[in-house]
Amino acid sequence: MAENTKSRTGSAGRFGARYGRVSRKRVADIESDMNADHTCPDCGTDDVDRQGTGIWQCSSCGYKFAGGTYRPETPAGRTVTRSIRAALGEDEE
Repeated sequence: MAENTKSRTGSAGRFGARYGRVSRKRVADIESDMNADHTCPDCGTDDVDRQGTGIWQCSSCGYKFAGGTYRPETPAGRTVTRSIRAALGEDEE
């Protein structure tokens, strides 16, 4: 009678019919992105796991670093890194 909604909605299937379709889809997208493979900034392997809110650790080399809540690197962090590299590159010339 009841269809298995977890296969359609991913991890947000645990909410059932509550909270609305858009909210459940957002939760599923965020959790799938959070659990995806992330590259370690130190050793370059795809072994970075989330330890807690904003804390990420590479299980291969043990490198622990701060990042975003759901991603190791945020879009704002990428922009800042790009700006710093550009400023340092201009100073060296």
